[in-house]
Amino acid sequence: MTVRESFGVIEACAHAATEKKAENLVLLDLRGISSWTDFFLIGSALSEPQLKAIVSSIRGQLRDRLQLQPLSVSGLPASQWVVIDYGEVVAHLFLKEKRKFYAIENLWRDAPRLKLRE
Repeated sequence: MTVRESFGVIEACAHAATEKKAENLVLLDLRGISSWTDFFLIGSALSEPQLKAIVSSIRGQLRDRLQLQPLSVSGLPASQWVVIDYGEVVAHLFLKEKRKFYAIENLWRDAPRLKLRE
């Protein structure tokens, strides 16, 4: 996947998550830091039904708009942290409390935060 294609995936993920009212979306640039992915998109949901709706929206939009299927999806059906792996782009979606608990942004604090288009 080229960088341009990665940003297309990021934009589609962010759009799909925002449509379902995901909160506090953060994009971490892991290029040069991680050997297995380039970007993390991290977002929060207020309830399990909202979390499932965000995951479904992301998967549906990437399938329909970009003809992409995730390499893996972890955490479904009853998790409070779902990971959708598209290779160079990995989406981490949490219930708000679990995001604070795991604080993965702090684990990758050296990673630059990139601005998402609104």
